[in-house]
Amino acid sequence: MIRRSLLLSAVAVLTLAACGQGADKKAGAEGAPLLVGATAVPHAEILEVVKPILAAEGVPIEIKVFNDYVQPNVQLSEKRLDVNYFQTKPYLDEFNIARGADLVTVAGVHVEPLGVYSKKHTTLAAIPNGAQVVLPNDASNTGRALLLLQGAGLITLRDPTNPLQTVRDVATNPRGLKFQEVEAATIPRILPQVDAAVINTNYALDAGLKPKTDALSLEGADSPYVNYLVARPDNQSDPRVQALATALRSQAVKDFIAKKYDGAVIPAA
Repeated sequence: MIRRSLLLSAVAVLTLAACGQGADKKAGAEGAPLLVGATAVPHAEILEVVKPILAAEGVPIEIKVFNDYVQPNVQLSEKRLDVNYFQTKPYLDEFNIARGADLVTVAGVHVEPLGVYSKKHTTLAAIPNGAQVVLPNDASNTGRALLLLQGAGLITLRDPTNPLQTVRDVATNPRGLKFQEVEAATIPRILPQVDAAVINTNYALDAGLKPKTDALSLEGADSPYVNYLVARPDNQSDPRVQALATALRSQAVKDFIAKKYDGAVIPAA
């Protein structure tokens, strides 16, 4: 009986130790770096600028790069990330509704003007009747893309201001444009195959496009689509999260954005 008790005790100790090791690996574990999810360009590049600033303040961060818009929110909801930085509020609102999540914005950092691009045509006027035009397939960016095309004079929409319209809400389409909705991250790769495409600036930059000179039409600096640092309700007030928010809105970051992206990314007001 004594030997069995000792064996059970040893198993219990090992089990507790294993649980402790697992807990250490969770996002936000005490003493661990703040784990931040981001898309590569410009978000991860901007985070690299603030990384040494925060390290000097005793707030180490670890950047996890994603190539899609879904997993950064999924993993934040599941507490596999502490925060993420890649999205606009309309996209976040759409995700929260669709997934029953409650992620929250912490600080607005920058605007990435959405653009219309083409490898076949050099002006909007040159886009022919019946042209194939690719749009991002998530609801917030589809609506945003349609508003951009409306502003460029290519279509009109039933509600000229609704940010969540779909292609079914196109009221007039004088050129008979044919719309195809594709995952945002893949659009730059298929750009040569279509007449035109609406591309998010982070993916345009990652593909070597220069929004300021390559886009046939580009949102203005007054775009309401600000990219936010996002957290959960349980950690949005964490001093480390607030320190990251302050650093992302610092003059050093604003100067970096202005110099690095030449108008393709604009600091938020």
